[in-house]
Order: sequence, then C-alpha cells, then structure tokens
Amino acid sequence: MVDGLIERIYWLIKLRWIAITGVVLTVLFAKQVLNAPLNNLSLYGVAAFLTIYNLIFTLHLKRLGKKRPARLILIANRIANVQISLDLLSLTILIHFSGGIENPFIFYFIFHMIIASILLSRRASFLQATFAVFLFMLMVWLEYAGFLKHYCLKGFVLNDLHTNKIYILGMSFVFISTLYLAAYMASSISVRLRQREKSLKEANLLLEEKDRIKSEYVLRVSHDIKEHLAAVQSCVEPVASGITGALNSGQKDLLVRAKDRTDKLLFFVKALLEITQIKLSKNIEMGYFSFKNTVDNAIQFVEAKAKAKGIAIALQMDPGIGLIYGAQIYIEETIANILANAVKYTSENGKISLDIKDRQETLLIQISDTGMGIPRDEIPKLFNEFYRATNAKKTEREGTGLGLAIAKQVVDRHNGKIWVESEEGKGSTFSIILPK
Repeated sequence: MVDGLIERIYWLIKLRWIAITGVVLTVLFAKQVLNAPLNNLSLYGVAAFLTIYNLIFTLHLKRLGKKRPARLILIANRIANVQISLDLLSLTILIHFSGGIENPFIFYFIFHMIIASILLSRRASFLQATFAVFLFMLMVWLEYAGFLKHYCLKGFVLNDLHTNKIYILGMSFVFISTLYLAAYMASSISVRLRQREKSLKEANLLLEEKDRIKSEYVLRVSHDIKEHLAAVQSCVEPVASGITGALNSGQKDLLVRAKDRTDKLLFFVKALLEITQIKLSKNIEMGYFSFKNTVDNAIQFVEAKAKAKGIAIALQMDPGIGLIYGAQIYIEETIANILANAVKYTSENGKISLDIKDRQETLLIQISDTGMGIPRDEIPKLFNEFYRATNAKKTEREGTGLGLAIAKQVVDRHNGKIWVESEEGKGSTFSIILPK
C-alpha cells in the first residue's frame, strides 16, 4: 500500500515535469506564432514556481525511506494533498494570466480531480474539488469586480467575457458540475480498484502461505524418502558387488536393476529436495568466488560424457573476469546442468559452445548446442517444475524435469535472467544474465 502510494506520487511528479514543459512551449507558441497579448513574464514565473516545488518534493520523497511504514503513509498522504493543492493554485494563476474565464484550459482542473481521486481518499478528493471551485470562483469574481487585471485573449474571443454575467453564470455552472461529477466518478472507480487490489493481495498472500506449507511438506517427505533410499542403496550395493557371496546370473541381474532404479530415484529425490530448499530459504549463502574456476569445474563435470559422444565443448570467455558475488555451488550446478542437457540431447560429433561476455555490471552466459532443439510452443513451459519437452521424453525416457526449474530459481535468487532460444532440429541457446 505504501509502495503504491509513493509510486503514484512519483508519477504525479513526472506529470508535472511534462506540464512545466507544456507551459513554456505554449507561451512561446502564443508569443511567436499567435502573437497573443499574454503576460509572458508572469507565466514564466509560474513555470519557475512549479519547477522549484517539484524539485523540493522529489528530494523530500527520497528521504522518506527512513520513516516507519505507519508514519510513511501519513506523510505520503500529506505530500499528495499539498502537491495537488499547489497544482490547483498554480493552474488558477496560469489561467488568470492567460485569459481567465475566457481560457478553455480551465477544464484542465478536471485532470487534477481525476489525479486527486487516484491518489487520495474520496473525502480528500471532494475537498480538493471544493478548493478548486473556490479558487476558480475567486479569480472570476476578482476579475469581474476589477480587483484583478483581466488579460483578454484577443484574437481568440471577440469581446471581453469576464464582465458578461450570463456567460459567467453559464460557464460556472458547467465548470462546477463537471468538476464534482469527475471527482465522484473517478473516486468511485478508484475505491473499487483499491478494494480489488486489496482482495488480490490477500489472495496472493494466502496462495504464498499454501505454497510454503506444501513445500515444507514436500521437504519433510523427500528427506525421509531419501534416508530410506540411502539405506536400501547401502544394502543392495555390497550384495550386487558380490561382497556377501557369489550370485547366479539371475540374482545379479535383478540386484543390478534394483540398484540402478534406486540410484535414479535417489537422484530425483535429491533434486526435489534441492529445489524445495531453495524455494523455502529466504536467503542462500553467498560470497565472492572465482568465476573462471566455477566454469572449469562445470565443464569437467560433463567432459567425459561429451568425449564419449565425440562432442567438443568450445569455451570463449572475455578476459578480466575475476571474482563475482553469489552462491558458487548453485551457479556451478546451473551451468553444469545446462551443459549436461546439451550433451544429452546433442547427437554424436555435434558441437557445444559456452560463451561468456563481460558487460561491466553483469555477465552474459550463453550455452549453445546443435542438438534436437525444442518445439516452439513448448519453450514457455520449459522452466516449469517436472516439465520435459515431448521430443526430449522420446529420446531420453529418464529425467526429473527439475534441472531447469532449479536453474531458474538460482538465477532469480541472484536477480538475474534466464531464457532460451531454440528451433526444433537445429539446436538451442540458453542465455543467462548474472549480476557480478
């Protein structure tokens, strides 16, 4: 709620910069092209006033981060109210020096009512509408009574209208009714949107809590399964290797198959544990480490399988990439996993390239292969948990569908970005942007 309000106030500040530019350009246009008799010095003075208080609000907002949330909401609301009040006052002065009630830009007050309804409560937006009506009517009356000089828009209107009672009454009625209607309609929509936003936030928090509970359950169950599988594995391995005695061919075949299945299941459970732990942990351990050594380790992890298939891995790394900050083990595993997939799904004598480019604050890591590629319509699902491309499942029946989901979690935790570009039958390129 606080962040949303601060963001909207910044949006108002940006709009004001546009308005200041518009005032200056309009005055120049009126003077140079239309030759309108405006009080240019006064109009430039208002633009300068807008600029000064816009800078003050910008600097003040930057200092608000140190305030407590409850205090921050109160201060932010006050800032929004003061800004809109000053904007209404500035607009009134601009209108006065450029034709008063004759100036069609009086209906720009409506924009301020809409902005007030977005930023403020319904009560505050109606108070701002009342303040706008007061300023407008005060200006009209002071010009009508002769207390303020009227700057006629000669060339735009045929006669001075600021003393025409019928025109003043008609324009005032239309102006005031339109202003309050705009405030009512905009505030009604704004209230509904805020209620909707609140309900969506509550629903999102509930979903996050349910996801956390689910992840904790998966973590506990997976941990128990892993322990039992490790115990089964420790019993099967010595028997399958013949330590407990000689086995006939049938017995050995069954035990080897059981061991193979246990190994694969243990690998799956470890991957499930890993992604669940990453999702549940608010922080992962990070520090400075050598990125080159990490890349070398990742390549060594897949080198033997790549050589067995006659696949060469070409490494191209920009010079000068030294220590970077992050979770070294997770980053190494991410690169190794994508390389392993490239080796797995690239046919014999294919090519794999690992290109790493230094982009000052970030690294661009690209892993390309000449493998089977990924169907275009399946690319958006590739980083989902347990998802495997249809052609990958046909080629390799075994797979957890968690490797790329883990990679996505790791990259996200480092405030990076990961994506893939691929064409079926022509290979894939996985790209990672990683902050240094």
